[in-house]
Amino acid sequence: MRWPRKHTFGLWPKNRRNNGIPQGQGLSTVSTIYDPNCEEKEKYTAQNGDNYYSQAQAIEMDVASKYSKPKEAHWLLRRIYFLSWISLYDRERAFADLIAGITLGLTIIPQSIAYAALAGLSSEYGLYSAFIGSIIYVFFGTIPQVSIGPTSLMAILTLQFCADKPVQVVIVLAFLAGLVELAMGVFQLGFIVSFIPAPVTKAFTSGTAVIVVFAQIKNLLGVRVKGFPSIGEFFTNIHPSDAAMGVSCMVVLLSLRLLSQVKFSQDTAVTRRLKKILWYISISRNALVVFFTGLLVFLWVKKSSMEAVPFALSSKVSSAMPTIKLPPFAFEYQNRTYVFTDILHELGSGIIVVPIVAVLANVAIAKAFVKDGNLDASQEMLTLGLCNIAGSFFSAMPTCGAFTRSAVSQASGVRTPMAGIYTGLIVLSALSILTPYFQYIPKASLSAVLIAAVIFMIDLAPVKELWQTNKKDFFSWVGSFIICLVAGVELGLLFGIILSMVFILLRLGNPKIEVALKKHESSYYIHVVPHTDIYYTGVDSLRSELRSACSLYHNDFPVVLDCSRFMQFDATFSEMLIAVAKEMGSNEVLLILQNMSLKVQQMLPVISNVRFCQEDSQLFSHLQTEKDREVTAELEEKL
Repeated sequence: MRWPRKHTFGLWPKNRRNNGIPQGQGLSTVSTIYDPNCEEKEKYTAQNGDNYYSQAQAIEMDVASKYSKPKEAHWLLRRIYFLSWISLYDRERAFADLIAGITLGLTIIPQSIAYAALAGLSSEYGLYSAFIGSIIYVFFGTIPQVSIGPTSLMAILTLQFCADKPVQVVIVLAFLAGLVELAMGVFQLGFIVSFIPAPVTKAFTSGTAVIVVFAQIKNLLGVRVKGFPSIGEFFTNIHPSDAAMGVSCMVVLLSLRLLSQVKFSQDTAVTRRLKKILWYISISRNALVVFFTGLLVFLWVKKSSMEAVPFALSSKVSSAMPTIKLPPFAFEYQNRTYVFTDILHELGSGIIVVPIVAVLANVAIAKAFVKDGNLDASQEMLTLGLCNIAGSFFSAMPTCGAFTRSAVSQASGVRTPMAGIYTGLIVLSALSILTPYFQYIPKASLSAVLIAAVIFMIDLAPVKELWQTNKKDFFSWVGSFIICLVAGVELGLLFGIILSMVFILLRLGNPKIEVALKKHESSYYIHVVPHTDIYYTGVDSLRSELRSACSLYHNDFPVVLDCSRFMQFDATFSEMLIAVAKEMGSNEVLLILQNMSLKVQQMLPVISNVRFCQEDSQLFSHLQTEKDREVTAELEEKL
């Protein structure tokens, strides 16, 4: 009995011969015994293929022996990230971090008070949330610019899920959110960062920057109208003194920002020293503006009175040092006893929504400021979880990274997460000895610092570029940007991620496939090449293209299918190829599967009109063989 033959072109080493015929000449086939009654693992012998792959493996091992992959850092250094950079810490970095930490501390205090009020809490809870996250992030955080603390986003969500509820519920929410975030980090769920494409990140960055500018412009110009005033009402309520203070601070900040870019015609010791002084002044600009404006108001009050100050000042902070204690998993409030299950019922979906939104916002911020593109999102999740868990022991509200503070840190020249130590110390000082003095900081100067920090993060350039290059990314950017402005940054992020996932699913279901009629010498063939990876979701599209190609060319030419983009070859692929091959076989069309591995070949049964090859030379040998067969068949018919 004669068994069918399995052709395995491209598996032979170049110095071997097939049945006495040189490689690439004549019918260079390799006979593979196929017995349908034997065991599956013995169906294909193909010792020539084994020899080929063993030689290839030996070559790879020989090459690999000359190169070594950089050793991965010890897990302790990757998790307690503080240990990976503290040995390189020097005086220059320490000074830069000191300036950034002080500036950030002076920025986060009035923010924390405002966000606490937005969440429906008293001011001290905002400050409790501001210091512990900054300190914890020093030891576990990976991005120097990220500042963990209260944010408008977390304040809004806290208000949504904890409105008219005891403050203890807010503290337990912080603890539970931290547990969820910690679990996401432990189970290495950092891959979700892959679902935040660059256009969405840029839209989030620009949208948040615009929100910050519009939110702060009222304080910058001294407009003291609640809500959203009309244009006429806005201009009629501008206070000249506040506007003068705010605009002056903006001019000073932008001018000092340019000091670091000053270039000298000569490079001498004096010019280098002067350039360094100008750089220090430039990165200290935020702290200088806040300090001198606060000092101005302080002296004004000493000479006259608080009521005589013509500027709107920051709110007075109540002095209340934090104490460490367990989160209140059970408590009494208004003659009602709350147990843990009651708290879970009160929070509802907030237990999941708050940490997920916090993670998405934190990862997006970290992704916007990471320098080398190497972001360990899982570590950021783990760190955020630790910050919230630790914060719940100090009566803190849920926290995450804030874009505004990250921009302030960036503008202040932060070098390492050590700046969080100084920020935390300033907040603790505000809760104790410095509390009476923060009320002298004008709101206009703080608004100027925030606006000057974020205004350069507004990047509208991608709009034109994406419209010309990629319409899908254009709609992702525009949609995310608009929704960030209209509905909030969390919904803008969610929209961008969902839209990107929809595009991915559409791409998986409709892969790009090129079909072309090509000629080699006197032989024509249909070349089918997928230009995107094909999973089982794209099998129907591929089947449709193969059938359409055969129909278009009336089954007159062999079909060559490039299989290099087949991903996760499974039963769906096998069934499709078998069905298409049999259909082509009934029409006497040869199907050549190119660049298919031996392992995948063995998943297919032996089909008379199917051939396999790797190199183009083997493909051309197949085509020549097929042409010779057709010529022979025509001669036999004539005879």
